[in-house]
Amino acid sequence: MDPTSPFTGGALLGDRVRMTDVETDDQVFIRSMASRGSLGGLSRTTIEAADILDAAGKDIVLMETVGVGQSELDIAGAADTTLVVLVPESGDSIQAMKAGLMEIADSFVLNKADRPGADQAVHSIHMILHMRGESTWAPSVVKTVAIQGEGIEDVAQEIAKHRLYLERSGEFDARRERRLRERIESLVRDRLHVDFWDAARRSLLKDRMPAVKRKELSPYDMAEQLVAHFHAH
Repeated sequence: MDPTSPFTGGALLGDRVRMTDVETDDQVFIRSMASRGSLGGLSRTTIEAADILDAAGKDIVLMETVGVGQSELDIAGAADTTLVVLVPESGDSIQAMKAGLMEIADSFVLNKADRPGADQAVHSIHMILHMRGESTWAPSVVKTVAIQGEGIEDVAQEIAKHRLYLERSGEFDARRERRLRERIESLVRDRLHVDFWDAARRSLLKDRMPAVKRKELSPYDMAEQLVAHFHAH
């Protein structure tokens, strides 16, 4: 999923264009989705798309984010296994120190591992992981050179290893239940948002905005009036 431009309203989904070696494989289906301004790193409909692929019989669904920081962590609530992919240069070792990013990673992949500074980057990640303290699952760091296909089997083995851990520890069912609960809560919020902003409450807000602008009515009071109107109707 590529970010949607805030200026033109669209973006070239370049990664899809570069997937020339798999796009003709009849065992692989690729669906490019723009984020459409969503701040969580995924398009709002990514999980629904994954559900459709699951229902269609796809055994493995890979979701690539638009790039994440400390707050763009929706992927952790959408995937069973989260891989954080870093590269030796471009400041990713500093990016890795962001608490949120470190906490969602089930494993790390250091791509372009043939570049200078790769070993130092791996060492830095291990040092940061050591600061997290003990846990039942210890994330590993896998070195890859994707353009040459090096390390890909190691990544697949790490994913399988994590899946086995989830199933044996009971965390797999716990994660699925937590994800479904959060999904339901999100759907309820979306439904309430649509129901709340009907024509009557939009008209009420429009009529009283002059009083808010004159500071005769605070935004908090206005919000209370809107909520009271919602409950009354």
